[in-house]
Amino acid sequence: MKQLLSYFSIVIVLSLSSCVAKKDFDALMAEKNGLASDKAQLERELAVANEKINRLEVQLNDLTTEKNALQNDFDIIDKELKALRSEHGRIKGLYENLLTNSGQLNQDLARQQKRLLAMEEDLNIQKKRNEELAEDLSKREARVAELEKLISDKEAAVQALKNKVTNALLNFNEDDLKVEVRNGKVYVSLAEQLLFGTGSIAVDQKGVSALQQLANAIKTNPDINIMVEGHTDNVPFSRKTQYMSDNWDLSVLRATSIVRILVEGGVSPTAITASGRGESTPVVANDSPENKAKNRRTEIILTPKLDELFQILDNY
Repeated sequence: MKQLLSYFSIVIVLSLSSCVAKKDFDALMAEKNGLASDKAQLERELAVANEKINRLEVQLNDLTTEKNALQNDFDIIDKELKALRSEHGRIKGLYENLLTNSGQLNQDLARQQKRLLAMEEDLNIQKKRNEELAEDLSKREARVAELEKLISDKEAAVQALKNKVTNALLNFNEDDLKVEVRNGKVYVSLAEQLLFGTGSIAVDQKGVSALQQLANAIKTNPDINIMVEGHTDNVPFSRKTQYMSDNWDLSVLRATSIVRILVEGGVSPTAITASGRGESTPVVANDSPENKAKNRRTEIILTPKLDELFQILDNY
């Protein structure tokens, strides 16, 4: 009976595959390559954003150190100014009491007054510089606080999204479906047994139900990008057709089938992309039937849009 079912499955897959036009397959492959490039670009941009934040924090620490040093210099100059004023008063008293020596005293007084004026000028310059640094430091602290709040808000939004997706899929078995947060993104991992038959690109009814519930949970959120990634184990693909010759093709076409269901469920087609990774990124070693089953999966990756964060960083 199993052999008969397998034979009918092969016939169905061959029939479905033959209906796909070559230009559609080529377009899918081009789209896959473009999506892989877009993903790499986004990861590089995120790395640049994190590097800028770290550099701003270093600059903030440097400015704080410089401000403290200038404040210390200001205190020293202010102390010297007070001492000079005291000395000035003493000399002036001598001048008044020793009019016979007025010439020498006048010279001393003039020197002290000249020095006092120079010290006051230096003090004013230091005050102005200190005020400028304090203002610049305040602006940078505000920028860093703004960035930290934005990042915190994004993290909170990711967690809220994760909770919403989890609640929407509570009625599915944990072995079939898992929701977790990794690297600031929400990963929805669906096992092959929930979605597809062996070697098939047609989603089973139970998988359609899960995807429809997921679409209902995320379709009203305009601030996320959605990547659907198909994954396989390392067993060579044996049901080759004109349009599907290996695990790369199988993973891409499975991802495309899922994208169609999500779009039909209300997800914006401009926010979602399909990608196939074949057997290249296993979660465990392909050394047992159980582990191979874990690697045969589809991951739906929900990524918050970082446009606002990049816009703030570009203003520095």
